Amino acid sequence: MPASARLRCHAVLAGLVTFAVVSLAVPGSAAAADTWTETGSDRARPLDESQGLTSVEVPANSPNRYTGIGTIPLGVSSRGWNHVGDPDASYDGYYIEPYQQDSGNSKMYRVQAPDGTWSEYVHTLSPGEALNNSWDAISPDGQWMLSGEWGTMNRLLVFPTPGVNPATSPSANLPQASTVRLDHAVRDVQGCDFSAPTTLLCSSDDPDGSLFGLTKPLLQIDLSAPPSGSVDVTGHVTALRQLPLRSSCSGSFEAEGIDYDRRTGILRVIVMSPGFCVLTDSKTYKFSRG
Repeated sequence: MPASARLRCHAVLAGLVTFAVVSLAVPGSAAAADTWTETGSDRARPLDESQGLTSVEVPANSPNRYTGIGTIPLGVSSRGWNHVGDPDASYDGYYIEPYQQDSGNSKMYRVQAPDGTWSEYVHTLSPGEALNNSWDAISPDGQWMLSGEWGTMNRLLVFPTPGVNPATSPSANLPQASTVRLDHAVRDVQGCDFSAPTTLLCSSDDPDGSLFGLTKPLLQIDLSAPPSGSVDVTGHVTALRQLPLRSSCSGSFEAEGIDYDRRTGILRVIVMSPGFCVLTDSKTYKFSRG
């Protein structure tokens, strides 16, 4: 999320009010792609559940984890890392949060190891790389981490997974290892998660709708091979459906983070409501395949 969007969100939390009724749902699907059916929802709190979420497998019986402006530690925000995006957790218990700042030439990934210790890995931007850091997605083998850029993009970035891949160190720059080349542009992706070794599910906050014929789409990206640090792979993009846009207020919704839990097969996506209703009826929607 860019700084301008965060300012709008903060203004809403201060009490901008617009009342109306809106109920929009325009499902869509494509051949050879999964169908995801809405099965329920939970309220998403605007301070600590408004940016991202992930299911955690290690240690056993861990609760789901969420991010929002209220989850940023003071010691992190005081150093300029004032926005946290959609996190992910590896199957063996490494938890990673993506951070950005309002200016500069770097982005940061904050890693919690299975023993509970935290470390920070900073990536210096490559030429032409956007500053924002909306999400991360760890490959099923744990060795590679994908991340994306705000705006209209034809690529995803691949990094060695900080704290997991032996090529990484908190004392060294986290380098970009390779790229996922997309066969169709995507816009304002707020989160992605692996549902299989070569399949990503992504939430897009696209407000325009011209790319796929619908706004706020749930996307599926099928990779030509599992990501690695040696070669680029291609990604085939399919828009599966529009995310639910329901609220007692009218205005602009914001699609946020996404999580797929392989243990249950449940997909969850955060959608924040417009206006004052960001406080009252924002939701984490649940979906099942089929």
